[in-house]
Amino acid sequence: MAIHQPNLFPRLSTLAKLFAADYWIVLDDVQFARRDFQHRARLGSMSSPSRFQWLSIPTHLPHGRATLIRDAVVVDPRLARRRVTQMLTQYYAKSPDWPMLRDGLDSVLHRLETESMAEVAEESTKVLLSLLGWRGRIVRSSRLPARSERSQRLADLAAVTGAHGYLCGTGGMRYLINTPFEDHGLSVLPFVTPNAGVWRDARRVSSVQPLMTAGISAVLGELRAIASQHRPGTGGA
Repeated sequence: MAIHQPNLFPRLSTLAKLFAADYWIVLDDVQFARRDFQHRARLGSMSSPSRFQWLSIPTHLPHGRATLIRDAVVVDPRLARRRVTQMLTQYYAKSPDWPMLRDGLDSVLHRLETESMAEVAEESTKVLLSLLGWRGRIVRSSRLPARSERSQRLADLAAVTGAHGYLCGTGGMRYLINTPFEDHGLSVLPFVTPNAGVWRDARRVSSVQPLMTAGISAVLGELRAIASQHRPGTGGA
């Protein structure tokens, strides 16, 4: 299983971790971070690998810096709808796989009407996972019981799913304490992705770029290979 904040059209490194999991716990009850990817995605050009542009959705934080992700509000849904549609069309309409992505965008645009940034970001991720045929389950951390200490909380959340392994990215491995997971009978599996090919900008650019440039089928093959290396009992990466 994997635990991750809802990200707007997430990077390939994040999407790969979720794809490899049977459960995704959406971490929606932690502090919203404006400099993170919860309300924005860096789009990469199909024709010029060095060309990037931010797709950002204006977001209001009702409680200032203390606002939780689940409470962040889309400022102007109509403007956001136009921005999402126009920018994704501008960047990726020439891709052979664009029609499949475009069909899925309707649900993201509909979520904008709820004015919940967390729901929009979660839906954008679900659309990409659906294109890849993912059949896992999604639950939100705000609906699950867990203790407050960081590693203990993640372990408690992971244990609720009944999973045997917790997929942990490179950032999480810097602070994670394994003992709470071991107490639950959970293996901590360091999740690492390659650096070449479709993975070159996997930690910087939205996964929409490789999906539209290399093609959904090609990226799916890469994700399946990575997922097979990150199962309990395989020794991680």
